[in-house]
Amino acid sequence: MTEPLLDGIAFGESPRWHDGRLWFADWLAHEIVAVTPAGQREVVFRADFPTMPMCFDFLDGQPLVVSSSDGLLLRLTESGPVTHAELGGSGYNEIVVARDGGCYVNGGGFDLMAGEEFRPGLVLHVSAAGEVREVADGIAFGNGMALTPDGSTLIVAESYAKRLTAFSVRPDGSLTGRRVWADLGDGVPDGIALDASGAVWVSDVPNRSCTRVQEGGRVLERLTFGHGCFACALSDDTLFVVTQEWRGVGGVDAADRTGEILAHPVPVGRSVLR
Repeated sequence: MTEPLLDGIAFGESPRWHDGRLWFADWLAHEIVAVTPAGQREVVFRADFPTMPMCFDFLDGQPLVVSSSDGLLLRLTESGPVTHAELGGSGYNEIVVARDGGCYVNGGGFDLMAGEEFRPGLVLHVSAAGEVREVADGIAFGNGMALTPDGSTLIVAESYAKRLTAFSVRPDGSLTGRRVWADLGDGVPDGIALDASGAVWVSDVPNRSCTRVQEGGRVLERLTFGHGCFACALSDDTLFVVTQEWRGVGGVDAADRTGEILAHPVPVGRSVLR
């Protein structure tokens, strides 16, 4: 049964299970928050930069945060944020860290919140040393990403193409073998989470759902909600879903605080990089 974990969130995104807590970014509150399975919350970072969007993952236990508006990748240290890499540009939407300390960052190619017209986006690879290069282009609004446990495959949610796209990862971090991992039909993928069986949970805002699919597109389970589902994450036994009311770009208001995190027990937990 799905149960509420936390409410009163301005605009939740980018959930990550780390060190026994669920971490997420509250974009409109300019915060990264960690919450225990009992619902106890702690603000672990307050940003002094615009945070639509702000995504993060963990590198050696430290949050690695994308400041999209500044085109920077920041590492949160005990003494504060330091620049890990200069991405250039703006509009970055998601990050996933690889087992070698490198990471992938994708971007929509345009500023949705500013009302810009669609332009294809890209995927960047940032090495452990902070070297940045483009490794894929033509991405139709890149959203959630996941790496398979052996690090050999990167899966990217393309919201505007209504599909999950896979790439084979070369030893140097570059990408090859682009292919459709799952055609989602009328599904609009946002954040995703890969489970230990190799299936992917797909968040969907307009369809107010989170769906578990196999490679090839077979639907294994679908959960529906009262609000749009923006992102999801897995612990060893729980699916965490970030939902909020979506009234379009012009309807985003920090005062609304319709965001919630819901917890749903699952028999197959998270995938972990080996």
